[in-house]
Amino acid sequence: MALLRPTAFIDRDGTINIDGGYINHPDNFEVYPYAAQAIRMLNVAGWLVVVVTNQSGIGRGFYTEGVMADIHAKMNAKLNAQGATIDGLYACPHDPNSKIEQYRIECECRKPKTGMFDQAIRELPVDTARMAIIGDKYSDMEPGFKLGMTTIMVATGYGQGDFILKSAKWARQPDYKAANLLEAVRILLKK
Repeated sequence: MALLRPTAFIDRDGTINIDGGYINHPDNFEVYPYAAQAIRMLNVAGWLVVVVTNQSGIGRGFYTEGVMADIHAKMNAKLNAQGATIDGLYACPHDPNSKIEQYRIECECRKPKTGMFDQAIRELPVDTARMAIIGDKYSDMEPGFKLGMTTIMVATGYGQGDFILKSAKWARQPDYKAANLLEAVRILLKK
């Protein structure tokens, strides 16, 4: 059995890359300049890095699973070129209001539900006592609350606006707020 490792679950759009709405082509996908450094720091510290991303644009007909695979290949190539490695990548294409029938389901994987996290825990050597979620939306934090993770919300993507406009109504606040993914990783590794 593999040695269990602390695991950082990281949202994609707005956290690793600039959130350009429904990114429908690899040319429109731009990784933040500090993302590779942040992920490499986790790699060096022995943490698993798992990307968990809602991709309802597939179900809404804005792009295909093939386009998403091309975008993920570009993301991995950019990160790998700077010495950073993603250990797992889970994407939910579903949307209950999808135009495409095969994706029009009420699934268990779409955040804020925990399906993608549960799958990663089954498939990877995740130490469930040492998990964190980093993302730019409250819906990224909610699975972390449910699964007992350290929760870190970044100000990039939707983060800053959500903090200003919505945080007073949140039932629970994230454990930490960070300017971006790099600062979030520094906070996590100091804990």
